[in-house]
Amino acid sequence: MARTQGSHSDITGPRIREAALGLFARHGYAAVSMRQIAKEVGVQAGALYNYTPDKQSLLFRLMRDHMQDLLAAYKALEDGGDPQDTLRRFVGFHIRFHLQRPDEVFIAYMELRNLTPDNFAEIEDLRRAYENSLEGILNNGQKVGLFSISDTKIATLAVIAMLNGVMTWYRAGGRLSLDEVEQIYWDMVRRAVTA
Repeated sequence: MARTQGSHSDITGPRIREAALGLFARHGYAAVSMRQIAKEVGVQAGALYNYTPDKQSLLFRLMRDHMQDLLAAYKALEDGGDPQDTLRRFVGFHIRFHLQRPDEVFIAYMELRNLTPDNFAEIEDLRRAYENSLEGILNNGQKVGLFSISDTKIATLAVIAMLNGVMTWYRAGGRLSLDEVEQIYWDMVRRAVTA
């Protein structure tokens, strides 16, 4: 099959993923067709299948890449020392990493329902690995008497949900700087878990 004139796999593949990401975030996975993605990229609809087998595979790849990037970036952080310092670093990392990727975050949470069972299971495993990092911090703090938490799993999910809220309302140039927002969220998380 001939490639569309001016098409390059190292350029077109990422452009397809970028277009799908934007369209899925704006309109929802179910409302977006492969034809719409092709139009956004400027290629014929049939050309998309040179880069992805189907729309499900495209959604799965976007979600998997986001989670793998998240886990790799978090793993690259230096250990914060004691559990309170480590938790502080987690809060700042989570807010700053996700603020740079609002479409990825939206899709990672809102489009889980559209994954096939096998794809869902793989994404869920990646999400659980990230959640386990935070739960490990909370468990360590509990063991040394810094934190007082009745259920570390629920606390983990609550902290992540609270931190994700920043993505829905924060705007650069608003009333508070990102540093101030991060400090306020850190204070809330610290008070929620401190013994």
